[in-house]
Amino acid sequence: MKLKASKYELIEVAQGRRPADIYIKGGTVINVYSGEFLQQNVAVYKDCIAYVGEAEDSIGENTEVINAEGMYVSPGFIETHAHPWVVYNPISQTEKVLPLGTTTTVNDNLFFYLHMGPKGFKEMVNDLKQLPGNFLWLVRLISQSDYDGEREWFNQKDIQDLLQLDEVVGSAEVTRWPLLYNGDPFLLETVEYIKKIGKIVDGHNAGCSFEKLNSIAASGVNACHEAITAKEAFDRLRLGLWTTLRNSSLRPDLAEIIKLVTEGNVNTSRILMTTDGPQPAFIEKEGFVDGLVRQAVQLGVPVMTALQMVTLNAATYLHLDDYIGGIAPGKKADIILLPNLIDFRPDVVIADGKVVAEKGQLVVSLPEIDWSKYVIRKPFAFKKSFLEKKELYLYPHDDSNKPVPVIHFRSNVITQRKDMILPTMNGYVDLTNHEGIVYTALIDRNGKWITRGFLERFAVDLEGMASTYNTTTELLVAGRNPEAMAKAAVRVYEMGGGIVIVDKDEIILEIPLPLTGMMTTSPSFKTAVEYHNQLLAAVQERGFPFHDILYTLLFLTCDFLPGLRLTPYGLYDVKPDQIVKYSTPLYDVFIC
Repeated sequence: MKLKASKYELIEVAQGRRPADIYIKGGTVINVYSGEFLQQNVAVYKDCIAYVGEAEDSIGENTEVINAEGMYVSPGFIETHAHPWVVYNPISQTEKVLPLGTTTTVNDNLFFYLHMGPKGFKEMVNDLKQLPGNFLWLVRLISQSDYDGEREWFNQKDIQDLLQLDEVVGSAEVTRWPLLYNGDPFLLETVEYIKKIGKIVDGHNAGCSFEKLNSIAASGVNACHEAITAKEAFDRLRLGLWTTLRNSSLRPDLAEIIKLVTEGNVNTSRILMTTDGPQPAFIEKEGFVDGLVRQAVQLGVPVMTALQMVTLNAATYLHLDDYIGGIAPGKKADIILLPNLIDFRPDVVIADGKVVAEKGQLVVSLPEIDWSKYVIRKPFAFKKSFLEKKELYLYPHDDSNKPVPVIHFRSNVITQRKDMILPTMNGYVDLTNHEGIVYTALIDRNGKWITRGFLERFAVDLEGMASTYNTTTELLVAGRNPEAMAKAAVRVYEMGGGIVIVDKDEIILEIPLPLTGMMTTSPSFKTAVEYHNQLLAAVQERGFPFHDILYTLLFLTCDFLPGLRLTPYGLYDVKPDQIVKYSTPLYDVFIC
């Protein structure tokens, strides 16, 4: 992390021989190093803190003096595990969370890399340096769903090149953790390289038993945010993993896992907290890292401990505690002024030594980004007329006495295989008079394959929906009416990515997501919130029984969560590691 202020300048400001740019006077400094609340002043020069104490010698004629009486002076919050692609994008995420006090976000690069490749991603990272605050990255080593050509795209040379970037602090979660457990050579060799260059290896070990977690820790993984019980959190902490307590839209688990702290009597120096990429409406209602601190304190965590988990602990984990995470001379001037220790919503946010937000509103401009210049993959590599064929969405099956595999939703994202006898007509399953189930299809953007299936306990009255918002970013289509499914698919094609719902031959909702098929290009976070709320309302009106449609869509096409999944290789049953029905090649019917 590069700082603008030199050590010589900071020494001069600390001694009163050079005036500070900003002087925060009369506040209570939250010293996360000593665990004390101290009545002290803070002098800022350029992008750094130069002095913390009682003297006022560094106040000059042009120094901006901020009266912090009655306020608490805290380090800026740090989110160590962000996903800046849940309909919102890096700009709109920053617009929302920076005024809430999160001055550092560490971001997963998955969909950017999938669609931009190493060159485009590097260009974007460079352009996003203009963002206020610290916008850092974790680099994926593999995708969330295996596909033909994955290992060529995620190759050692390109990945190691990206890991060397100053803005990259390490590797992102390996969601398919059995690969680590089984000693995948590429992953283990890359982990060794990451350790060699002094960066971190984030983890994702959902459902991993204590015994298996030993192997994951031995593989070199540093952290895990997937504990959903206090016991699982203990398992991670006891094996030396940085233990990240999550509260997100999909998994609002903090009330349970915080018992690690409130009842466990453990050393908290290796405990972090994360929001783990919540859907937009969750952030709008619950906040971001500020919400984590607020809830943790409400649940009985001491204020200092809660703040340390999202400041000093986070910075230490990231190997950045020389720069961020505390209020001390020589550290980066990422400072928030809190009116109280109840809401944890700042009145003033200082990032890079500049006031960037006041009273919850940005007071600086954000960069304008032309996202299209980074992307190298075309949204679709075929003519849209191909999507008009209603047979594309039907499930070929000519034996009405033979069961077919159905994806049954047990929760938002956990599914199971159900084999069901379904009626047929003209060589296809016919759902006309069979309620409770919808057709689904995952179509390759290049027109090479299609995986067909059925969904139960999804949105049972849905006529047609199409979405590129999913782990693969291929075209996911679902519904009871093949004509409506076709119309939705065509419209998504025309938009270059997004989500469309069709009802009674009318498009009732369209959400353009042209950036990798996952994100709006709008710089406004409110746009993402509105899109999410409209989508959730539309699917719930059509029978969707759960609360987080974005993660349902996202994980339906992954290959690491329990149940039957729709993947590029076919219908895949995760636990037995079995392809139930292979995807169908489309070479014979596809016309470019």
